[in-house]
Amino acid sequence: MDVETLDIAGLLLITPPRHGDQRGFFSEVFRSDLFEAVAGPVTFVQDNVSRSATKGTIRGLHYQSPPMEQGKLVRASRGRILDVAVDVRQGSPTYGHHVAVELSDDNWQQLWVPAGFLHGFCTLTDDVELSYKVTNRYSAANDGAVAFDDPDIGVAWPVSRAEAILSAKDMEAPNLADWRTPFPSKAE
Repeated sequence: MDVETLDIAGLLLITPPRHGDQRGFFSEVFRSDLFEAVAGPVTFVQDNVSRSATKGTIRGLHYQSPPMEQGKLVRASRGRILDVAVDVRQGSPTYGHHVAVELSDDNWQQLWVPAGFLHGFCTLTDDVELSYKVTNRYSAANDGAVAFDDPDIGVAWPVSRAEAILSAKDMEAPNLADWRTPFPSKAE
C-alpha cells in the first residue's frame, strides 16, 4: 500500500496495490493492520455507497458533529470525483484550509478524512459510485453542512453554483464565517 501524507496533518492519500493479469486484477482495498500502521487506531462501524447519475453533482461540504463525528475512508469505485476535505478543528494552524484530490476507478486512490474535517465532492463524470467506510453511524441530529463555494475556503470547483446539481441542504448551507465549529481542539 502506497501512502502519501497531504498538506494538512491527518489527511492521507492511500493507493492499494492491484495485482493483475489477462483476466483483470485483484486488490485488497482495506486491511486494518496496514491502515492502522499509518492512520492510528480506527474502528469502522459502517460502509456506505453513494451514487450520482450526472457529472457536476456536488455533495458537501458535510460533517457530523460530536459525539457522532465521523472519520471517512473514501474511494471512487466507479467514475471520477474531485474530493475535498476542509480542516475545521478549532485551534488548528490549518483551520479553514482544504485539500482537493481526484479519486477515480482508474487511479485506485483512497482519501482518509479524519473527524474534524468538512468533506465534499464533485462528480467529474456521469454515473459515479463512491464507497466509503465511516467510524460512526449516521445521525440526522448531528448532520450539518457548510457552503461548498465559500470564497474564504476557496475550492476551485470544476462547476459554478449555477451549474452544480445540489441538494436543498447544500444550497442553504452557511459560509464558514457564519458557522461555529463543533470540533474542539485536542487540548479540550
